[in-house]
This record gives sequence, structure tokens and C-alpha cells, in this order.
Amino acid sequence: MRTLASIILFFALLFDSFGQSKNSPLQISHLTGDFYIYKTFHDYKGTLTAANAMYLVTDKGVVLFDTPWDQTQHQPLLDSIIAKHNKKVVMIFATHSHDDRAGGFRFYRQKGIRTYSIKLTDDILKKDNKKRAEYIIPNDTVFAVGKYKFEVFYPGKGHTPDNIVIWFDKEKVLYGGCFIKSAEAKDLGYLGDADVKEWEKSIKKVQTKFKNPIYIIPGHDDWINTESLQHTLKMVQAYNAAQASGKK
Repeated sequence: MRTLASIILFFALLFDSFGQSKNSPLQISHLTGDFYIYKTFHDYKGTLTAANAMYLVTDKGVVLFDTPWDQTQHQPLLDSIIAKHNKKVVMIFATHSHDDRAGGFRFYRQKGIRTYSIKLTDDILKKDNKKRAEYIIPNDTVFAVGKYKFEVFYPGKGHTPDNIVIWFDKEKVLYGGCFIKSAEAKDLGYLGDADVKEWEKSIKKVQTKFKNPIYIIPGHDDWINTESLQHTLKMVQAYNAAQASGKK
């Protein structure tokens, strides 16, 4: 069943992206229903690297999950959403404090868009003298926007001390940000703020709490393969095992 869903998703994305240049600095793909994935790019250690983010179209406006990594795409994203859906962005949630997630807070707050983060993220942004969210929310909060409900959940430390995930129970959409690595990822990526020992526990909390996701969106690379969360767990376990053996 999951394999069939993955095949359908692949062709839907292919069709939806037809005519959109692979070199475009902002790439928007339809996920399912009113859910869309958008991709922006940033030079990371000399390599142009893509970051995934998501938005949801509701009758109350558009909800954005993470901001563009490329600052030049802050306004083009708003323009594209208005052109495509005739709706404005009204809410933004950052899944952690890094620039590929919360880097657009300053720009979007100036636009009058409501911005949200958990306190852990706010503390980090404050310490780093970066623009913070307007609203600070509890670690585990359920929001209702139009006909949609979603849960903001802090599973514990992992990629960062403050990483959260977003869960849509009815649609079985799990938006993981950088807490989840793509199924095609070869390593855990940037670990400068990570707690890999705790990451394993945090992943298992997500697996226990949010059952049978149909769509799992990682922070980078491909999102078609729903084995991404389990793949992340395996890489974390392998990393911890290697670290443990190296200490002996």
C-alpha cells in the first residue's frame, strides 16, 4: 500500500513540477490535498544545498512551516502563493532555530504575519541576537486553522536541542524538518548543535506517538520514501555505536 502511494506521489510531483525549471531558486510541488512542499537553496560549504519546507492552504489563509533558506526568496514565496492560491500567508511556524527554518522571522514579522516557535527556539534566537517569533507556544500544542488540525510536538533533543515536528492526524502527514533525514541521506549532516545520543530516544517517541504516516517530509532531499524516519534512526544508532566503540 505504501509502495503504491509512493508511486502515485512521484507522478503527481512530476506532473505538478512540469515546466518548472530545475534551476529555479524557488520550487513548489503539490504534496496532497491542500499541502504543498516548497524548496529553496543555499550555499553550504561550497555546495548549493536544497532545503524542504511546507505550506498548507486553508480558508483562513496559508500556514507556512519554516521559512526559505534563501533570503532572496522571502518575498517571491509570498508572491507565488498569492498567484497560485489567491491567499495570503497568515501564520508561520519554525521547527528549530537554524537559518533554514527561522531565518525569515524578521522579514515576515515586518509583513505582519504571525510567527510562532517554542520557548527553546526562542531562547536560542535571543542568545544569538536573532529575530524571534512573535508568539511562544508550549512544546506540545494542537492548532485548528479552518478545517485543519495539527499538533506541534517537541520529542526531545536531536538535530538541535529545540527541534519540533508537526503532525496532521487526519491526513497522516508528518512534517519533520531537519529532525528527520531523507531516506537517501548518507549521513546525519550538520551535527554542530546535535545531541545524537538523545536523538535516538526522540525518534522513538515520534514513532510511538504518530502511527502510520502516509507522508513524511524531511528537512532536505527526497520526501517520497516514507522510510526516512526509520532510516534516520538507523543512522543515529550506527553513529552512536561507532562513537561507543571508539571510546573503548
